[in-house]
Amino acid sequence: MAEALTAEAILVATEEVLRRYGPAKATVVDVAKALGVSHGSVYRHFATKAALREAVTRRWLSAIHEEMTPAFDEGLTAAETLRAWLRKLFENKRRSHSEDLELFTTYKTLVNESSGVVEYHLEHLVGQLTSIISAGVETQEFSTDDAARTAQAVWDATQMFHHPAHARQWGSPHVEDEFDAVVSLVVDGLRYNRVPSATGDA
Repeated sequence: MAEALTAEAILVATEEVLRRYGPAKATVVDVAKALGVSHGSVYRHFATKAALREAVTRRWLSAIHEEMTPAFDEGLTAAETLRAWLRKLFENKRRSHSEDLELFTTYKTLVNESSGVVEYHLEHLVGQLTSIISAGVETQEFSTDDAARTAQAVWDATQMFHHPAHARQWGSPHVEDEFDAVVSLVVDGLRYNRVPSATGDA
């Protein structure tokens, strides 16, 4: 007896079809053929082609969110954790663009099809930044009255190193120096600066 068709199996097949044909040519019929079922079986799980494409995009993004989860149990300072997180984000985006350009292009296309998916992605990643900054505030390493707003500012300030629109710049021989300069500026701006007391105590 054949195994029951699941939404997860459909999403896995859809990802492979998108890799093979690209977002412009991939169809629900292609997905159904890859699974050996009728396209009606696919539609029973995902009512429209758009719904299927959004679901597979969210699946990709969820994997990114899990991989990017900050490591708070490695004995790092908040500044080190922030640097490591921004570095991982940059390296992941740069590697995807250089080693799997077809999938990177497909990802950009699908994300741009739905503003809801973009908001979902940004909410998670900026939320992770917020948790890093909040941890730094708790240890008095960072200073801010609004961790979420500051996290958004950090995200905006580092866009050159994670937004697909800047992908061509990631191969520049100067990009590492530029990354280090921006991240250092961000970290220095977040550091907790204690104001000396009137008696001159540090």
